[in-house]
Amino acid sequence: MPVPKRKIREAVIESIFQLNFFEIKLDELIENLNDICKEKKINMEEPLIYVKYIKENLSSIDKIIEDNLKNWSFDRIGNVEKSVLRLAIYEILEKKETPIKVIIDEAIELSKKYSEETSGKFVNGILDRIARKYERL
Repeated sequence: MPVPKRKIREAVIESIFQLNFFEIKLDELIENLNDICKEKKINMEEPLIYVKYIKENLSSIDKIIEDNLKNWSFDRIGNVEKSVLRLAIYEILEKKETPIKVIIDEAIELSKKYSEETSGKFVNGILDRIARKYERL
């Protein structure tokens, strides 16, 4: 039985969250992801692809976020929101088979789950701009 994408996204967010605080090696991220996947009882194969891509492309992903902020600095973005945006940008760029509406809706729900209800609007605004630039809307 396939793992629900929501569980995969949650595992990725929980794993990459620590990128907000310090430089961490990929093998440490993978070890952490393995623990999270065991706890969630999901196979690590797909979340691992996400985590590797995000870690390896972190500066370019963050640049995409920064380029799409309006009257806001990257440093002011909450850590949960950064993690959710990084995940969503990976999906926008690499998961062309996933409808953009699904990517954005999931990001909104995850930001509300892990942060505040109002963070969904912030995430939505940024992802909407990014999706338009990458012609996914």
